[in-house]
Amino acid sequence: MDLTDEQWEFVRKQLKPLRRRKDNRGRPWADSRRCFDGILWVLRSGSRWMDLPKEYPPYQTVHRRFQRWVADGSILRALKALAADLKNRGDIDLSECYIDGMFSIAKKGGSKSAKPSGAREPS
Repeated sequence: MDLTDEQWEFVRKQLKPLRRRKDNRGRPWADSRRCFDGILWVLRSGSRWMDLPKEYPPYQTVHRRFQRWVADGSILRALKALAADLKNRGDIDLSECYIDGMFSIAKKGGSKSAKPSGAREPS
């Protein structure tokens, strides 16, 4: 579920413009709209950045853009603007909201299916 053209125009105004290097070297910039859609996919799904579907730019690019927009406040402005737009159109109901505080421990350097050290079986 990507942004519509109308929603993207609304969000685009909230994002600070990206500046290329002064010497114009390097790869061409990935499309900001596709990056933003990728960010929304990760936020919506709760998946890891590296699980981003191939329809979006590389996950490293999307994550780097996310970090840049978080640092300059663009993401917060864009998400607030989207929420306000949804509320004005009656497409969002904030009377009942949940915050999920669940987390899972990942063992550093372990395989994806390894048990955390605190969950070892008795000898």
